[in-house]
Amino acid sequence: MNMRLDKLLSECGICTRSESKVYLKKGFVTVNGQKASKGDIKVDTDKDEILFKGERVMYSQFEYYMLNKPAGVVSATEDKNDKTVIDLIPKPHAKDIFPVGRLDKDTEGLLLITNDGELAHNLLSPKKHVDKTYFVRTQGGEVTEKDGEAFKNGVDIGEKDMTLPAELKIITSGEVSESELTIREGKFHQVKRMFKAVGKEVIYLKRLSMGALVLDESLELGQCRKLTEEEINNLKG
Repeated sequence: MNMRLDKLLSECGICTRSESKVYLKKGFVTVNGQKASKGDIKVDTDKDEILFKGERVMYSQFEYYMLNKPAGVVSATEDKNDKTVIDLIPKPHAKDIFPVGRLDKDTEGLLLITNDGELAHNLLSPKKHVDKTYFVRTQGGEVTEKDGEAFKNGVDIGEKDMTLPAELKIITSGEVSESELTIREGKFHQVKRMFKAVGKEVIYLKRLSMGALVLDESLELGQCRKLTEEEINNLKG
């Protein structure tokens, strides 16, 4: 793809187009081994070797990151009061990346960060019914197969329609229970509201998967990595 050098640097998240003027004057940027001093020169992102401070600048139209979101971080591109999930993605990255869907501030686990709007729409569209699986810890009584049947049939969480059929897998049951719940929609606080509908309180929530994408358990809380080609292709189906 052919584009202006300053636009390339901006879209790769290295600097703004105005900042690029300073960096170019300082000789931080080379194109095919030659120092570039002007941002309006055209470069071929597929053929030209562009270096910034000696590091290769790799352009990709879309970027895809898997984040193991920690509690206390908000699922937004910017926030005046709290750290956002975008703050956890190492720079340089595309300036227009965003979280696909939201996890509550106190919820941990898998979050996809990308600038691929079409993929995000397909994953979030209510018509697609993309599976999302959560690990859930609850208190307030044992989680039972009766709860599983209720979730399978749909429960009333105070909206016009009952929830879509969901699958409950009980791991341990007691005063504090652990289970996995797979839902096919994304209503506000849905998992918490579903358990509340059967008399339980969610005290810990972690998303394990979204569609074909499964959380890489080697990622520590707050860490991320780029998706593999296989993961991207599986997500796109």
